[in-house]
Amino acid sequence: MLGNFSYYNPTKLYFGDESLNFLKDELKNYGPVVLLNYGSGSVKRNGIYDQVVAILKEAGKTIVENPGVMTNPTLEKLNEGVKIARENEADLILALGGGSVCDYSKAVAASVYYEGDYWDKFWLKQQNPDADQKLLPVGCVLTMAGTGSEMNAGTVITDAEHTLKMGHVFDSRLMPKFSILNPKFTMTVPENQMKAGIYDIMNHIMEQYFSNFDDNTSDYLAEGLMRSVITSSRIAVKNPQDYEARSNIMWTATWALNTLIGKGKKQDWMVHMIGHSVGAWTHAPHGYALAAVSMAYYRRAMKNGLPKFVRFAKNVWNINGDGLTDEQIAEKGLQALKDWMLEIGLPLTISELGATNEMIPGITETTVVYPAGYLNLTKEDVTEILKESM
Repeated sequence: MLGNFSYYNPTKLYFGDESLNFLKDELKNYGPVVLLNYGSGSVKRNGIYDQVVAILKEAGKTIVENPGVMTNPTLEKLNEGVKIARENEADLILALGGGSVCDYSKAVAASVYYEGDYWDKFWLKQQNPDADQKLLPVGCVLTMAGTGSEMNAGTVITDAEHTLKMGHVFDSRLMPKFSILNPKFTMTVPENQMKAGIYDIMNHIMEQYFSNFDDNTSDYLAEGLMRSVITSSRIAVKNPQDYEARSNIMWTATWALNTLIGKGKKQDWMVHMIGHSVGAWTHAPHGYALAAVSMAYYRRAMKNGLPKFVRFAKNVWNINGDGLTDEQIAEKGLQALKDWMLEIGLPLTISELGATNEMIPGITETTVVYPAGYLNLTKEDVTEILKESM
């Protein structure tokens, strides 16, 4: 492995079909006021909300509710959450939902005690809170597998007015203090959200995998995680109630983006940058936006990263390379990726998400571009990738 790094992850995880039982133990560590963030109401319809509220009441907590956190949390919604947290002097933020709710809760936690323009400082300028700034603690009760937000410090917020979707990975202070992962909770989400989450997991791994050529332990871990999500996704798509498959997907999602497999890696993240912009313009689920631009991007990246794409084909997709050139092996690997995406029902074009040719200049303009992975893209390259993805 090349380079130098440190690794620290303070999030405590509770995993399994009885994991919610541990919430009452964690609540003892925090003050009386809990800000409960959740989405559009599915957690009420499936009964998870009632379970969580009952535990909060039993613990004697004052519950301040903040419903309506959307799939792509907006700056307007962030402002609302900050206001609620300030007015009620929240002691703990509890995120009940998927990755968007967890992302959003960390964004609120970072912003409540910042007196300036937090959108400008944390997202536009990509800065972290000052060392002496107070931050609210966050706990997560996860209902969807995909983002890994339950064990990282990442947040993604959309400025809807300017069609700008921005991610920021805070320092370890903003990682959730605890997260509760019950795979049965993920069985309540709609099938399209499950599929979007599956590709989000896969792409998180690929963004870290497709960089560097050294013999890196992180790559061996990444290959195992990719094989796991491929196997489990095929089972889950046929039978969404298969606990073993859904539990493996949930656990893989956490390890795909808790920073472990990125150690010693250059990393990429340009599929995410383009996908973020597509999502801001189309309001498509995050994983679908990533899927829709992936093939065009990785065909380009393959030319500069050929040895890694050959390894991807052989070690992840079991491609037999006998009698084939490296280019042919790599192409077969990408074809296997495409076939799997079609098999589980993912979109392969941005037009399927509602993107039009007229949107391409705007999507290009709002895409953050930086040197990454095997490509150094220009805005013109982004435009070409978007056109190829139509």
